[in-house]
Amino acid sequence: MLDIAFVKPALPRHGALVLPLAEGAETALTGLAQAIDAATGGAVLKALAAAGFKGRKGQSATIWAPALEGGAPGPAKLVALGLGKEMTAEAAEAAGGALLPLISGEREAVIAAEALPAPIAASLSLGLLLRSYRFDRYRTTEKEEDKPKLERVSVATDAASAVKAAWAPMRAVADGVFLARDLVSEPPNVLNPSEFADRLQALESHGLVVEVLGPKEMRKLGFGALLGVAQGSAEEPRMVVMQWNGATGGKAKKAAQKPVAFIGKGVTFDTGGISIKPAAGMEDMKFDMAGAGAVAGVMLALAGRRAKVDAVGLVGLVENMPSGSAQRPGDVVKTASGQTVEVINTDAEGRLVLADVIHYCQQRFAPRFMVDLATLTGAIIISLGHEHAGLFSNDDALAQQLTAAGKTVGEALWRMPLGEAYDKQLKSDIADMKNVGGRPGGSITAAHFIQRFVDTKDGPMPWAHLDIAGTAWTTKDLPTVPKGATGFGVRLLDRLVAEHYEG
Repeated sequence: MLDIAFVKPALPRHGALVLPLAEGAETALTGLAQAIDAATGGAVLKALAAAGFKGRKGQSATIWAPALEGGAPGPAKLVALGLGKEMTAEAAEAAGGALLPLISGEREAVIAAEALPAPIAASLSLGLLLRSYRFDRYRTTEKEEDKPKLERVSVATDAASAVKAAWAPMRAVADGVFLARDLVSEPPNVLNPSEFADRLQALESHGLVVEVLGPKEMRKLGFGALLGVAQGSAEEPRMVVMQWNGATGGKAKKAAQKPVAFIGKGVTFDTGGISIKPAAGMEDMKFDMAGAGAVAGVMLALAGRRAKVDAVGLVGLVENMPSGSAQRPGDVVKTASGQTVEVINTDAEGRLVLADVIHYCQQRFAPRFMVDLATLTGAIIISLGHEHAGLFSNDDALAQQLTAAGKTVGEALWRMPLGEAYDKQLKSDIADMKNVGGRPGGSITAAHFIQRFVDTKDGPMPWAHLDIAGTAWTTKDLPTVPKGATGFGVRLLDRLVAEHYEG
């Protein structure tokens, strides 16, 4: 991970010097920007003017090898970075992400951040860090010139203490995002259910309490739906329960209040089972565990920033494979809730996994709310593309909180409808329900299937389902997300907790 430090202002003698400038500030330089202009005899201001740099949002200008008077050593290049008229946290993050490719050829860089408020300086650093993510552990022949050289970024500020205070929780969240991206990026022959569970068990070193349940324990709990999905694979399934008892102090055995709960679909590879998928693009099905990756990431983030909340994260980990022992279309399985399901399509497996885990979560923890995340349906991509994740909820307040949190951190949600007519599409002739409701409204009927396992007999249980099939992976670079796994959901859920459920 890129090393980011906060230091006292001083002109660098090598590497890159970055001048983040608001619109209109390009002619009234201060701090290190003023110092480098003076050291070059006014050449910096002249060069920026010649380049037409106005500090507009998204604008940048590079000055190579600015010559300092008297031949003094100085930076190899100077990068002016436009922040626009309003220095919002969102704009600062985007600017930080855009900055990375401009300085990645240098080993070190200094950002002249004296004029930036502490939260803005920290947000710019966060954008830079998030964009720097790279999954390259399996590259063995990559040319040295193709590798990023940037190792350290120093943020020069007169308010280092304030910036560090703003940065600490952001860095913890970035750790969670990177964990989620790592898990989603791993090839499926490496990250099978048992390996996934082992990696989550290792999070105990961060203060989480982690339990791993295998097939024997899940059979005792009646997890017929989850085990039915897993039965075609040689890889045994796991369910992992992670607890962060931040309201009662780290590893406290008993929480002081009902926890918030996050549940993730963790299908480490999805062939579709007997209802097998087409070969084209099936390699992408390694990220059918992105919901579980996001849950792991947010639990690490909460522990990393010592969030004052009691939270549980549960993930069902399976591999969906075709074999002589695989689940068949037409099978009927009994879920942990006692409800039965006629399996019409074995490729609608994620909802079966979630059914058992959601029931277990509610019965054991009686949480304040439940949010599940899953790369559940291709239908949500048809509906929303890759710009929004689908949000389904039985609770308006929770839905509004999630939508607002997503907007703040750039992980957009769009609320989709629920209704009795959709629910009726799940009617089965021989069981309590089918696992699919047909092509019309496919993502909605999938959400209704999950909702049937949210128990409201003893009172309301706020629940939300996030279908992240279109947002878990990107095929192009985004401002703070390089091409590949996005870690979608980690920042969104962390912000939800921070704004509404701590203290």
